[in-house]
Amino acid sequence: MTITRDQFRYWKTIEVRWGDMDAQGHVNNTVYFVYCESARVELLRKIGYKGKQAGLAEGPSLVHASCDFKRQVIYPAKLDVGLRVERISQRSFKMVYGIFFHGTDDVSAIATSVNAWANYAEGRSVELPEDIRAALAEYQ
Repeated sequence: MTITRDQFRYWKTIEVRWGDMDAQGHVNNTVYFVYCESARVELLRKIGYKGKQAGLAEGPSLVHASCDFKRQVIYPAKLDVGLRVERISQRSFKMVYGIFFHGTDDVSAIATSVNAWANYAEGRSVELPEDIRAALAEYQ
């Protein structure tokens, strides 16, 4: 998959922390998922989702995540996480992330996630609300 900056409509800048690195001296593979999560949660809040903490009975539930690592990141560094919505279905949505070295076209990683819209009490997926579907479509 070829990723370029112009494929993304939402951006979050991440300051790499010293603690993000592992014993090999580069950002640990698990931390990339945290970077993606930060962008995803920020976008969901931007489009109006207040979260389970606000007492909402339904919301996103991560059901799949993957990441292809292209180049190592070493502290100190700043990254730009681009996010786009690739697919919206009845009960879920797929997002693609491009993690770039800040201000450059150099890609560090390409990631994806799938979130089901879930009823938290029942522990099952339900239909995406129309307002969330429409807001997500703005980032396709």
